[in-house]
Amino acid sequence: MYGLSQFSYLLGLIALTSAAALYLLNGLGNRALDLARSNGHATVMTTGATMLSTATRRIGTMLAVNAFIFLTACLAFRWAAAGYGPFSNMYEFSIAFAWAALGIYLVFELRYGLRILAALVLPVAIGLLLYAGTVPSEIKPLVPALQNDVLLTLHVAVAVAAYGAFSVGFGAAVLYLIQERLSLAWLPKSSELDLVAYRSVVLGFPLMLLVIILGALWADIAWGRYWGWDPKETASLVTLLLYGGYLHARVLRGWHGTRSALLLIIGFAGVLFTYFGNYFLGGLHSYA
Repeated sequence: MYGLSQFSYLLGLIALTSAAALYLLNGLGNRALDLARSNGHATVMTTGATMLSTATRRIGTMLAVNAFIFLTACLAFRWAAAGYGPFSNMYEFSIAFAWAALGIYLVFELRYGLRILAALVLPVAIGLLLYAGTVPSEIKPLVPALQNDVLLTLHVAVAVAAYGAFSVGFGAAVLYLIQERLSLAWLPKSSELDLVAYRSVVLGFPLMLLVIILGALWADIAWGRYWGWDPKETASLVTLLLYGGYLHARVLRGWHGTRSALLLIIGFAGVLFTYFGNYFLGGLHSYA
């Protein structure tokens, strides 16, 4: 099972990298199509650009779906090999984070059709998978504090789902800023990007709140207290407050556009700080 998990990880990385390349080609094809139309070029040029865009769009999405399937298999095989949820170390957490970011992106692609989001979200997932390849992947017995399979699975699974939603929001925010500055015809409208960013946070924020609640329950069982201002606990709370501030500013203060996009980018920086904090924050979470 361990070998199958490793093989599925490799296939997932290859499929996802290939998908990202095709999504990029799709974006370039759309840009070429818009330029050809605006410049009044021959029909054969616009036809060729249309064919390129259609082919890369379909194959790119197919490869992204296959990558999600391979990563699902990777986590499932590792779960079977270890006997507990595959969320106990940075190798497993990185793959799960990439898996969630990809899965939530695919949901948003199906719902909104904004494939250009892949240009920002898929590189995040690829980076996480590459990072996973640099850390130990051996399956080891759980330390005592982690020996609660139900809370281990729920706490970390909800965390990666929240992080995946925030990855989509980050991608939409960056594209919003690009579109606002350059007004590119081949990018989605600013209003569409702003809406997708907002809805990603509407999904991610309650999940992040649940992460902290589950973590507090688990901390009481493992360490005898619900909250101890452990560095990673504090970083998670700060991240929650950043996204809560975004929702407050948008809903109650009417913030839209550039200010909201900048808040989302800062929020995602908080996500990454919380995620990689094990290396420099120390505390009771450093074993992960």
